[in-house]
Amino acid sequence: MTWDTALPDDARAIAGELTQLRRGLHRQPEIGLHLPRTQETVLEALDGLGLEITLGSALSSITAVLRGTGTGAGTGAEDRPAVLLRGDMDGLPVAEATGLDFASEIDGAMHACGHDLHTAMLVGAARLLAAHRDALAGDVVFMFQPGEEGWDGARYMIEEGVLDAAGPRVRSAFGMHVLSARVPTGLFTTRPGTLMAASDGLTVTVHGAGTHGSTPHLGRDPITAAAEMITALQTMITRRFDIFDPVVLSVGAVHGGTRRNILPQEATFDATVRTFSTEARERIRTDSVRLCENIAAAHGVQVTAEYIDEYPVTVNDEAGTSFATEVVTETFGDRRYQPMVTPQTGSEDFSRVLAAVPGCYLMLGAAVGDDPVAVPYNHSPYASFDDSVLPDGALLHAQLAVRALRRPA
Repeated sequence: MTWDTALPDDARAIAGELTQLRRGLHRQPEIGLHLPRTQETVLEALDGLGLEITLGSALSSITAVLRGTGTGAGTGAEDRPAVLLRGDMDGLPVAEATGLDFASEIDGAMHACGHDLHTAMLVGAARLLAAHRDALAGDVVFMFQPGEEGWDGARYMIEEGVLDAAGPRVRSAFGMHVLSARVPTGLFTTRPGTLMAASDGLTVTVHGAGTHGSTPHLGRDPITAAAEMITALQTMITRRFDIFDPVVLSVGAVHGGTRRNILPQEATFDATVRTFSTEARERIRTDSVRLCENIAAAHGVQVTAEYIDEYPVTVNDEAGTSFATEVVTETFGDRRYQPMVTPQTGSEDFSRVLAAVPGCYLMLGAAVGDDPVAVPYNHSPYASFDDSVLPDGALLHAQLAVRALRRPA
């Protein structure tokens, strides 16, 4: 039996073990860059596979290298091709409300975005490939990453050398994200070019002069200035930015004052900003701050406006996307792939990997039930994911690695 016929059977054979691993991770979610329990669980699952493992310093990451022995693999570190597969491991500060028998046992924390599935699928891929290392014409780097949910864990792992863990820099990288809604279960989707938005923050503090609410003319009201800024930011987007290169700015937090008859010294608000191009991102960075400063001047108040860079645009390589979709359809059939029409407004720090090396990020439907539109989406306290996709996710990871290493450089 050849590797291409053995891998699907092997993936089905470990489905139960992957489900058990995923549910164990789901019961014990951890948030941020430091995930000691998760790291320990993954290390136990990788034990005995013959991987070269490096643990992170700034975060509890795991970088595992599998050395292939197949035809075409170079003998020296400088001429061995390598490919990277990534799975993120962190949860969210969400109190789970699913009622599942394997629901989170940690108060205020939940795997509401499916990273427990990502971790289990990547472990599954490591098991499949370790059993068929003679099919690998090079090396595979498994990137088990903490801190995707706003902690920029990918940046730390890149700084600590994950892209060069095999020796030479990996020549391609692939990742996958499950969706609890919108996409039918078992369906893969992606698109070339811009896949997901850049995510940034805008934090604004208006400094006024407090006074009695009955005599506003004796102070400088920061609340009315902040309110005008919030409204003007929305108007600016509709009048200054191209509708075909969209910008989303949503103010999610506003704070100011203690009682209705007191004008406070300060008022603050925080916004999330999503853009889909470098040009739009640069413009909103400067224009949003300038707008707040000019409105503050008009009101006779001071303002501290800070634009905070977070995750860049996630851009799939054209050739890498074509290759990945070909692997999907050859492995699972044409009906299991659907092109993504428009980019998603969510963001990903895997964007940092794809900015450094070519590759592709894919989505995999994992909705529970027959109607993916009617169930809660990722990040909901009610979000649920179908474990039946685990062996397919592991199999696709493995197939991408084997075939990517066989592609001409």
